Amino acid sequence: MPDADTVTTDTPAAAVATEVRRRPALSPSRASDFKQCPLLYRFRAVDRLPEVPTKAQLRGTLVHSVLERLFALPAAERVPAQARELLGPAWTDLSADRPEWTELFDGEKPDDHAEWLRSAEKLLDAYFELEDPRRLEPEACELHVEIELGSGVLLRGYIDRLDVAPTGEIRVVDYKTGAAPREIGEAKAMFQMKFYAVVLWRLRGIVPRQLKLMYLTDGQSLAYTPDEAELLRFERTLEAIWQAILKAGKTGDFRANKSKLCNWCDHQAHCPEYGGTPPAYPGWPEPDAGDETPLDRAD
Repeated sequence: MPDADTVTTDTPAAAVATEVRRRPALSPSRASDFKQCPLLYRFRAVDRLPEVPTKAQLRGTLVHSVLERLFALPAAERVPAQARELLGPAWTDLSADRPEWTELFDGEKPDDHAEWLRSAEKLLDAYFELEDPRRLEPEACELHVEIELGSGVLLRGYIDRLDVAPTGEIRVVDYKTGAAPREIGEAKAMFQMKFYAVVLWRLRGIVPRQLKLMYLTDGQSLAYTPDEAELLRFERTLEAIWQAILKAGKTGDFRANKSKLCNWCDHQAHCPEYGGTPPAYPGWPEPDAGDETPLDRAD
């Protein structure tokens, strides 16, 4: 595999600056995919099969964008009315970058789109019932983090919000807007939070004081305090997942794992469990198989 930030030797000199190669990495979403179903990981990270987002996913992405913009405002302006005002501009910017998202609303009445925006407003209202953003000054929102562990696995992801107290204590905050089954959703969410905790621990040498999940659909929060021993065990779990991915990647042997989560999968037509046939294996992807999408981060 190529090292980080390297280019192939036959790359024209004029294109070197634009063809920077990135090492394959493990993100919380892709690690969770592999744990859930190795074949799903292959479809998403290797084959890059297209997936049609749901309106709920788009709504989650929109709410995340609004909350990021809200914290960019002076503290006194972080009020519910201002958050609602940010919805329209945020959607305009998001859909301009990905015009195919607007196709989900083709043929609908204007009132239908307005109702969808109102459902996003309800999630924002629920957020304000959980905390007062005027009293917070996050160190970062939508923070990109990346680190290589001693074993060589590269971890990469995006943290919704990072709060750092004057005493140096760290809190990782994640907003949840999806409608996955609660018991499954919480397990997946906590896996994601421990992933970020390991990355921050290795980057900063500090175990996060709190991992906080904010469920905007039902207006509830879940807080968890990890310890160093737990993060060390979880780090070994991530290394084992990555080794399993690399092993499967050499041969293309990504097995399907049927579960009730299959009901939400876009790829049943290609899945042997449903009578489908996967595409011909294209080989392990280079340079990168680890990036998360905005839809991943809005789960």
